[in-house]
Amino acid sequence: MAAKPGPNALLFIFITVMINMIGFGIILPVMPQLIMDVTGEGLADASRWGGYISVAYAVMQFIMMPVMGQLSDRYGRRPVLLGSLAAYAADFLMLALAPSLALIFLARILAGCFSATFSTANAYIADISPPEKRAANFGLMGAAFGLGFIIGPALGGFIGDEYGHRAPFYAVAALGAVNFVYGWLFLPETNPPENRKPFNWRRANAFASFRNFGQYPAILPAAAVFFTLGLARWSFPAVWAYFAQERIGWSPREIGFSLMAVGLSAAIVEGGLTRIVIPKIGEARAAFVSMAIAVAAYVGYAFATQGWMIYVLIPFGALAGFATPALQGVMSKSAPADAQGELQGAIGSLNGVSMIIGPLMMTQVFAAFSGKDAPVYFPGAHFLLAACLAALAFIPLMAAIRRIEPGPARPGSGQKSA
Repeated sequence: MAAKPGPNALLFIFITVMINMIGFGIILPVMPQLIMDVTGEGLADASRWGGYISVAYAVMQFIMMPVMGQLSDRYGRRPVLLGSLAAYAADFLMLALAPSLALIFLARILAGCFSATFSTANAYIADISPPEKRAANFGLMGAAFGLGFIIGPALGGFIGDEYGHRAPFYAVAALGAVNFVYGWLFLPETNPPENRKPFNWRRANAFASFRNFGQYPAILPAAAVFFTLGLARWSFPAVWAYFAQERIGWSPREIGFSLMAVGLSAAIVEGGLTRIVIPKIGEARAAFVSMAIAVAAYVGYAFATQGWMIYVLIPFGALAGFATPALQGVMSKSAPADAQGELQGAIGSLNGVSMIIGPLMMTQVFAAFSGKDAPVYFPGAHFLLAACLAALAFIPLMAAIRRIEPGPARPGSGQKSA
C-alpha cells in the first residue's frame, strides 16, 4: 500500500506544476533585456540567441521527461520532486546573477532537466487518487499549467518594469525555495519499496514513443497536421517579446499583460468553448475552421502596427485552439481502446520535437528581417511563415479526414474490429 498523504499533498503538486509554468512564462517579457545586457548586442541578435537558448531548454526537457518518470519509479516520487524543486530554484538564482551568455545557457539547460517533472507529478496524483477521482485531479494539473502561464508573463512584466529585468528571476527562485521547504517538511512518499522497479534506459527513451505512429498508418497524416501546427504556434511565445518591443514599442509590463491576455483567451476557448463547439459541429469541421482562423490571425499579427490591433487579434486567434482537441479526437478514432495511452504519449513526444524546432526557426526568421542587415525590414516575417505552415497543414488534414475510421482492436486484445 502507498503511504497516505496529508490533505495538502494534492495542493503541493498543484503549486509545483504552477511554479514550473510561472517560471516558463515569467522570463518571456524580460529575457530580451537579460540577453542584451550580457552580450551588449541589439534586439535582433538577442532574438537569435534567444532561439538557441530555447532549443537547449526544449531538448533537455524532451530527453528528461521519461527519465524523470523512470527515476520516480525506481527511487520514489518524493526525492525526484524535491530534488527538481531545489535545482529549479538554484537555476533561477543563476539566471538572476548570470554575468555571461554561457551561464544563461547552463541555467536553461538545468531548467530543462529539472522542470521535466510533469510525469512524476502525474504519477504522484495516480498514487494518491482513487480511480473515480483521477480524471478530475489530472484536470487540476491542466488548470495549474494554464494558471501558471497566465500569472507568469504578467508577473515577469510587472516586476521587471518596477525592479529591473533580473528581479523576476529572484522571485521564481524564492517561490521554488519556499515550496521545497514545505515539501521537505510535509510531503510523504507514495511509491513504497515493494512497488519500485529497476531503471530501464530503453523505456526512458523519448523517441521510442514515435513507433506508435507507425503501428497505425492512418494516424500519420493527422500527426503531420499536429506537428506542422505545433511549429507554427511557436511564432508566438518564442518571439513575442522581441516582436512586441521592436514593432509596437512595448515595455516588459505591456508585453507581460498581452501574454496574460493570450493565456486567458486560450483558457476560455480550450477549457470551456471546446466542450460546446466541437460536439456540435464535429471534429473535422472544428479542425478546418480553427486552422483557417489560425492562418488569418497569423497574417493579422504579421502586419499589426498598433497595440489595439494586437488586442483585437488575441481573442480571435484564440479560437484556433479548437484544432488541438479536434485533432486528438480524430487521431484517437484510429487507435484501439487499449492503445489510447500510447497514442497520447506519442503526441506528447511530437509536441516536444516541435518545441525544439519551432522556436529556433521563428527566432532566426525574426532576426533575419529585423536586424541592421535585413534584406527587407519586416519584423512580422515569422508570423507569415507561421501562416504558411498552417495553410500547408490543410493538405494532410484532408488526407486524415478521408482515411481515419474507428480503430480496429489489436490482435489478441479481445476487441472486435470496428
